[in-house]
Amino acid sequence: MSTLIPDSQSCQTLADWLCYIEHNHPIHQIELGLERVNTVAGRANLQQLPGRTVLIGGTNGKGTTARCLEQLLLAQGYSVGVYTSPHLLHFNERLRINGTDVDNEHWVAGFAFIEQLRADIALTYFEFTTLVAFYLLRQQPCDFCLIEVGLGGRLDATNIVAPDVSVITTVDLDHQDWLGDNREAIGFEKAGIFRAGKVAVIGELQAPASVLAQAQLLGCNTVLAQQHYQYQQHSTNWSWHGQHSQLDGLPYPAMPVQNAACALAVLEQLACLPAREQVSNVLATLTLAGRMQWLQQSPAIIIDVAHNPQSARYLAEQLQALKPRFSKLKALVGMLKDKDIAQTLAPLTSLFDQWHLVSLPGARGANVQHMVKYLPDTVSDITLHDEVLTAYGNVSATLKTDELLVVFGSFITVSAVLAGHQEAR
Repeated sequence: MSTLIPDSQSCQTLADWLCYIEHNHPIHQIELGLERVNTVAGRANLQQLPGRTVLIGGTNGKGTTARCLEQLLLAQGYSVGVYTSPHLLHFNERLRINGTDVDNEHWVAGFAFIEQLRADIALTYFEFTTLVAFYLLRQQPCDFCLIEVGLGGRLDATNIVAPDVSVITTVDLDHQDWLGDNREAIGFEKAGIFRAGKVAVIGELQAPASVLAQAQLLGCNTVLAQQHYQYQQHSTNWSWHGQHSQLDGLPYPAMPVQNAACALAVLEQLACLPAREQVSNVLATLTLAGRMQWLQQSPAIIIDVAHNPQSARYLAEQLQALKPRFSKLKALVGMLKDKDIAQTLAPLTSLFDQWHLVSLPGARGANVQHMVKYLPDTVSDITLHDEVLTAYGNVSATLKTDELLVVFGSFITVSAVLAGHQEAR
């Protein structure tokens, strides 16, 4: 039996194109560097995005910060394009224009354009899709382009643009095989998105010296959390004080306040900070799929893409507040083997009464025999599963009305459960 190899000439649908670029450069194969993507982009001036550009990097909080910025800008009547990754259910989620995912037809046209533009230059999966997104943003000019960095910053394909504001949300240990094994090294890579004389908003509360040094070297207009803007959390609301504005009595959003505060600081620098009432209305309804997302209330199921130590600590804080409402908390977790599994699971081990570990497929997927080694001896109720959807079906079917199931550990784990849940409904 022969296997048909995808050919660009035969690509008619978005699925065809994704199969084609995946075949030529599998998504799990990461090759950092700007030479290839810069060369191709230069042939059509794709580095120059329309309107004002915000480049958003960081270990955690990039997607939620981008979402917050998007919604606050849309509420004021601006047109907004958002490029983000990875997607949860559909590839189209990677590019939104005015709150709507770009349709298949436009993606197909974009892939065909970049395929012709690149000629004989090989592109990675992420480089190819990033260039397509930039091409599509240039076809439908927006007032603002919000671009989420894929991995690191300095050598990430998104770093070919010229941002008006660069943002670092947080800095913690993740992607250590590519970015370094300590916060200073990782901070240096992330600070590679700063531009000389431009605004650099740093949402990280304990910014590494490497980040501050790079901002100083480039003469950035540096805006630091809890220094150039402050936020205070109260029992029922929170307040934000910027360099020129003050917003009190804000409702808590379904995202870390740290990220919402960072987004407000960006808007103040862009002279687009909304009035308090607008901010409150947006924050009160702000959601992002896969981030502390309730799939159902009874029995209760939450999905969260927490996959590194910092995001796991935030998840633990949220679950600590929820724990008294339930008789038992159950975990369903699948991770990638290049993540810091031990430090990611550590803040959560005392919270869960029952653990369900599941193997993930692919070259980067961790198997359950690998993961179980990182749970302490004090954890005794552990079940091992071979596949995400089967595990989710088995666990959710026996979930009692006063119990909470939390699915986390990877975008792969969460997207599989989300897709299965929606299909079952």
